[in-house]
Amino acid sequence: MGKGCITATKYFLFLFNLLFFIFGALIMGFGLWILLDNQSFIAVLQDSSTALKVGSYILIGVGSFSMLMGFLGCLGAIYEVRCLLGLYFTCLLLILIAQVAAAILIYFQRDVLRTETSNIVIKILQNYHGQNKTTELAWDYIQRNMQCCGWSGHGDWLDNPVIVNSSQMLYPCSCRNSSITEDNGTDSGFCEAQSPDWPIYDTGCMSSVESWLFTNYGVILGICLGVAVIELLGMILSMGLCKSVHQEDYTKVPKY
Repeated sequence: MGKGCITATKYFLFLFNLLFFIFGALIMGFGLWILLDNQSFIAVLQDSSTALKVGSYILIGVGSFSMLMGFLGCLGAIYEVRCLLGLYFTCLLLILIAQVAAAILIYFQRDVLRTETSNIVIKILQNYHGQNKTTELAWDYIQRNMQCCGWSGHGDWLDNPVIVNSSQMLYPCSCRNSSITEDNGTDSGFCEAQSPDWPIYDTGCMSSVESWLFTNYGVILGICLGVAVIELLGMILSMGLCKSVHQEDYTKVPKY
């Protein structure tokens, strides 16, 4: 490989590793968002789904590891260190295999994940007591902003013990349809209805939430595809550069 071609490969590899470092930071940031968010549907699932917490830690770990690999790739490319280039290639290959395996697992388990999500939400509605817990506030936020009530419909709230055992006609305040009643009241907890017909939204939140999840899933998929492309290009360039570097090039390692 000519000297000019090696130089071009080296700097292209540095650029791809810089992008890889940035994508790793995005993945880690998304994992942190899942772990720390308390105002979206993710917060509703956090307290009840161990898999979601484990997944967020995995994303943080993968993102951190990707950033480390990006750094090592940049170092190996600039100083043309064969051991770093070989280690970088091996790690990229393992990460790519893990990503493909995870994507296949999620695809074939999507129905199980949908069922688990439905069970979690139904359980949250049954255990809702209007005590301003993080999960309850997150679900109130969803119903209020998505203008929906319950999961499949407001009938899901009929199994809530507070509503069933109350002598008053209570309904969740976050389900209130402002176009039906002018009573703004509170945005969380339970409100008293003046008639058996609750002044609430008729549609359930399932379709809105699934649309929200699909939108975010598209963002996640786009990031993962971008990372995969960068990984493939990085593997090709690192292997080409590694083959073109001779043993005596180890002297290029900076000495401190």
